[in-house]
Amino acid sequence: MSGNTVTQLHNASCTPSRAARELGLRRGEFDLAVDLGRIRTVPDEGGGGRRVTRTEIDRLHTEDGFPEALKKRVETVGTKEAAGLLQVTPGRFTRLARLGVVTPVKFYLNRYRAVVWLYLAEELRQFAADENNTPLLSGRTPTGPREQLAAGLDLRPRNWRSRHLGFLLRRADRHPWACAAAVASLLDAVQVAEIVQDPYERVHLNRFRPRPQMHGAPGSLAAHLAESLALAQDPDEIDWLRADLAQSVNAARAVEPAPRPTPGPGPSEVREQQHPTPPRDVEENPRALSTATEQNPPVPEEPGRPRGLLGWLRRRTP
Repeated sequence: MSGNTVTQLHNASCTPSRAARELGLRRGEFDLAVDLGRIRTVPDEGGGGRRVTRTEIDRLHTEDGFPEALKKRVETVGTKEAAGLLQVTPGRFTRLARLGVVTPVKFYLNRYRAVVWLYLAEELRQFAADENNTPLLSGRTPTGPREQLAAGLDLRPRNWRSRHLGFLLRRADRHPWACAAAVASLLDAVQVAEIVQDPYERVHLNRFRPRPQMHGAPGSLAAHLAESLALAQDPDEIDWLRADLAQSVNAARAVEPAPRPTPGPGPSEVREQQHPTPPRDVEENPRALSTATEQNPPVPEEPGRPRGLLGWLRRRTP
């Protein structure tokens, strides 16, 4: 892309930070709106990440109820507020979330390093308005789910990972290696190496690996906890991701093979460099070499005379 085209793109678009300010959103709200597809972005051909076009910002400005309607669509709530929206107790809402009835959209770690799950308020309002969900919001929990909860069932991390993978695939913008890297980000390095055995493909895959969400200082207990939540845990979940990764890498390999280093010189070329071919005139006329030797005969060494610098110094001594 030419420099003029890149300049035109920058003039017709803005960075995420500026777009968030113009739309009246906090940065976290803006990022969630992008993940949910509420705000469309375009790639920055200059390598600066994603950008938002002026056309998209103008479109959002003309929507009914802007900016309150946009903020309401990305509003997140914790367990207490979520229970209020469903008109149930916080304990009952937690049981519903652990059973996978509702899915968190993000999480953070509080000062006690406890995981705080957040949910989309818009989805909870829609859930409460659906009459088919009324039995879930009242009455006694059935025996089967109650026994699962007693055994420690908690689908919140897994459901969040599934949703987060959808966000990563949206950001990948259908690029084959970026899509494969999104799947790989939910598996540990050993799992990825077993599926992608070619080292050059693994290096190329890592170039598109999405940046992990930061929770605490690198290497801290909070960072390790957040990292463990982002990796698949259940055997069937791991198997599904492994199969998906193998399929994604095969598709990426067919479209765009991973780059490899240029092969070096072969053994014959190395020997050619170590033993260069004699000049053409010598090769065609062997007598030329003997003639040159006759014109510049080697100086004979005197027997018993020391060689090198020591010998030269002795010869210079009177």
